[in-house]
Amino acid sequence: MTPGERIIALLLLIAPTIGSGTVFFHFVEGWSWIDSYFFSVVTLSTVGYGSLVPATALGKIGTTVFIFTGIGIFAFVIQQFSKITAEKHAAHSEWLVARLGHHKAPIEPHADNQDDRPVA
Repeated sequence: MTPGERIIALLLLIAPTIGSGTVFFHFVEGWSWIDSYFFSVVTLSTVGYGSLVPATALGKIGTTVFIFTGIGIFAFVIQQFSKITAEKHAAHSEWLVARLGHHKAPIEPHADNQDDRPVA
């Protein structure tokens, strides 16, 4: 899978999570779509401004379930984005080393530390 395809797959993983939270809070708490979306994103990102707080028992229980499932998914997506970035950096480093390989210092076998050999 190419990095672009992996990014799309990750977005397709996080979008339904945020979307389901948005729909849940809109209907259970009676918040506007924007407020519900905002609360979902702020909750999953663990920012937690506190400007919106669920008032119903179902909303509070739903929020705890949303937190436990959503933060795991959100953390996985962030970790995968970091992995993609690290792989790009590693590939670039390999390319750079291959490109500059003719500037490599000659191998010096006599440079090994002969003093640390065990005494027989």
